[in-house]
Amino acid sequence: MTSSVVDTLDSIIGAGAPVVSVAPVELAAPGRPVPLEVRVSAPATGTNLPVVVFSHGNGWNLDGYAPLTAFWASRGFVVVQPTHLDSRRNGFGFDHAVFPTIWTERIADLTRVLDQLDTVEAAVPGLAGRVDRGRVAVTGHSWGGQTAQTLLGARILDETGQVGEDMSDSRVTAGILFAATGVGGEDLHPFAQANFPFMHPSFQELTTPTLVVAGDRDQSRMSSRGPDWFTDAYTYSPGATDLLTLHGAEHALGGIVGYEVAETTDENPERVAVIQRLTTAYLRTALHVDESSWPSARAAFRDGADLIGHVDSKQPAAADPLATR
Repeated sequence: MTSSVVDTLDSIIGAGAPVVSVAPVELAAPGRPVPLEVRVSAPATGTNLPVVVFSHGNGWNLDGYAPLTAFWASRGFVVVQPTHLDSRRNGFGFDHAVFPTIWTERIADLTRVLDQLDTVEAAVPGLAGRVDRGRVAVTGHSWGGQTAQTLLGARILDETGQVGEDMSDSRVTAGILFAATGVGGEDLHPFAQANFPFMHPSFQELTTPTLVVAGDRDQSRMSSRGPDWFTDAYTYSPGATDLLTLHGAEHALGGIVGYEVAETTDENPERVAVIQRLTTAYLRTALHVDESSWPSARAAFRDGADLIGHVDSKQPAAADPLATR
């Protein structure tokens, strides 16, 4: 069944192209404890290429998440992956003086990427003049999902419950959140309460079109909530109109981080193949490459993939908010 679904989705998003990937590319980041390095991946051919910025999960770096980022690049997107300060390569643990501000530096890293697309474009041979800077999506996994959702409009609640600073970016017009943390409150474990102020989000201000991706066996170590915690952005945000739930998926969602790595406790290449294609279809419609990609892929998945997962939407297919943008 999975093979037939993947084949159908491939017919919707089209065949892939060879990819050129360059790393490390250093971006200006005055005052940052270590240089900001990114990986830039892009198709070898094509013009008017949209930009996708990807924020990794805790501890990772620009070399992770190739199952997603290389696939997106092969389907016509320029993908930029920064290495955040929490990467294991930097050695800034929970007890390091820089750790309390890492969450804000993560957000700043994504903004730095958008500020320096000239450098990004120049880093890849043959990419100059082929990038459409008016079409930008931010995406991220786990902590990276929290980072990305801030640029999409989500805010942080302070200790009194007041909504904090607006750190959204008007250059960003779409997003995808993979296993992104949900609302805080008393369900958070004491360690998270004490160390992670960003785990108190308000989603009401997230109005940018967004796809949420979650696993129905993803149990957080930071919250006593069940797997539904990772769907809160869809539940509470007006912008997150679609939710892809993967059956049997844990935090790595089958291997989006990478195959045969410690974080992938639920390795399932078929699940990853479906995620690759559905997220590509979403990006193609959200960034106006093909208005029909996401409605068609969503319908095809609903018809043939009950054992793999399911898609929920706040809008019927005939009134898809992306299809009418």
